[in-house]
Amino acid sequence: MTDNDRGAGPAGSAGPAQEPVVIRDKRKIDPSGRAKYAEHASHAAKPGPEDGLDEPDGTIADESDTELAEAPTTVADVLPIGAELEALRSELDERTRDLQRVTAEYANYRKRVDRDRALVAEQATGNLLVALIPVLDDLDRARDHGDLVGPFGAVAEQLTAALGKAGLTGFGEKGDRFDPKVHEAVAHLTSAEVTEPTCVEVMRRGYLLGERLLRPALVAVAEPE
Repeated sequence: MTDNDRGAGPAGSAGPAQEPVVIRDKRKIDPSGRAKYAEHASHAAKPGPEDGLDEPDGTIADESDTELAEAPTTVADVLPIGAELEALRSELDERTRDLQRVTAEYANYRKRVDRDRALVAEQATGNLLVALIPVLDDLDRARDHGDLVGPFGAVAEQLTAALGKAGLTGFGEKGDRFDPKVHEAVAHLTSAEVTEPTCVEVMRRGYLLGERLLRPALVAVAEPE
């Protein structure tokens, strides 16, 4: 056995001969000293859809968008939305009816308050005027006797004008048609000079506040023969 048939082992023991190791490099060396891989290596390095990139621009694909796009819409997904919309519509209609009812109640309340306020004001004014009517009766008697002259007459005219502005209206004159609603007959007689019941004598004037009767007039009534 020759030296070529022996191989040096770890412990210097003899062994079979080993084939030499050959390294094959498929890279090409360019003059600049940079290595170029073979064409099949460059193709293997290109990213593809399996790497999470879209072709051809190389943007990253969103898996969630793909899942949402591929997820089908079922009847079970639509029914809850329709039921919720119907519930919201019903609640809106109910709230609208409540608002209309409250608005109508408030309008009626305002009308009632305004009417009550006007009635209270009219009653207060009427009470004051009723208390002053006897003063007007005294002025009428003084006027019939010719005593309303000078400063006293001017004051009487001013008082009458002020009460007229407050809404007080006097009525009851000779020749007026007798109206049992506003006249109180204290005497009755017949006359050929009248064609209908007529006031021929006024003992006391009557007064109105607007359309409200404060006091009827005392009259003597003549009826046709």
